[in-house]
Amino acid sequence: MQDIMDIKDIAFPNLGIYLRNVPKSFSIFGFQIALYGVIIGIGVLCGVLLAAHVAKKEKVDPDVIWDFAIYAIVFSIIGARAYYVVFQWDMYKDNLLEILNLRNGGLAIYGGVIAAFITLWIYCKIKKQSFLQIADICVPGLVLGQVIGRWGNFTNREVFGEYSDSLLAMCIPIDAVRGGDISESIATHIIEGTNFIQVHPTFLYESLWNLALLAIMLCYRKHKKFEGEQWLLYLGGYGLGRAWIEGIRTDTLFIPHTTIAVSQVLAIVLFCFAVVADIVVRIRMKKVNSPHVAISEGEEKEE
Repeated sequence: MQDIMDIKDIAFPNLGIYLRNVPKSFSIFGFQIALYGVIIGIGVLCGVLLAAHVAKKEKVDPDVIWDFAIYAIVFSIIGARAYYVVFQWDMYKDNLLEILNLRNGGLAIYGGVIAAFITLWIYCKIKKQSFLQIADICVPGLVLGQVIGRWGNFTNREVFGEYSDSLLAMCIPIDAVRGGDISESIATHIIEGTNFIQVHPTFLYESLWNLALLAIMLCYRKHKKFEGEQWLLYLGGYGLGRAWIEGIRTDTLFIPHTTIAVSQVLAIVLFCFAVVADIVVRIRMKKVNSPHVAISEGEEKEE
């Protein structure tokens, strides 16, 4: 590993990987296009394609998914940006127009997810569809979108964690990242004579976690016991991973006037909700299918 990195370089020293000239954007006919947005766009498209495929397998018209996706994309972007701005208000309060600038990132996934599920609930009410059924169909696509979308954070040199010397540790030039994302722990580990930081690639952790979650969801899909089970699996599975990953990130959004990470709290709450809801539903299903209950009901009818 060399002492001085070019501003566009990214390295994973313990894996022996050194990437040179990793761009943040590219130019077409003089217009600068951010890779962040392109990667998120690819993630969204792949996610919708997967959801439409699952819908077809579930004997649901894929057009329902494509129709919903139009609304979901718009409101998810608004929700993701709103969530980020609310908890980073000091960055925008003196320059409100900057709220509209998405080129440098600033989309909080949980804001987008919340907006997407609210949009789905309203859509299902209007279209007379089952929210839980459509949610089960959509969540594999949502996870795939997150798997891909996190690599937009990679090209933006953001969403990394504290100092690390683990196998997956990542090195980024200091001048390529936001100063506020460099914590005291990271700063104290900067070696004199070098110009880079070495950190946890939390964007990669989350991408890999979501990939594993997606594999579980797709394998379990045919064995689900009730409508909404895949949705709960997403809420709990993603919440569990996000809770520990959020704990080592340096760009965490905090509840105003506290040092409590809002997304970590939300992740824990959603994990607990998913576990409790799953247990309650299974207990109710077991009671309904209980032979004792069936016999009792039969005796009452004879009486």
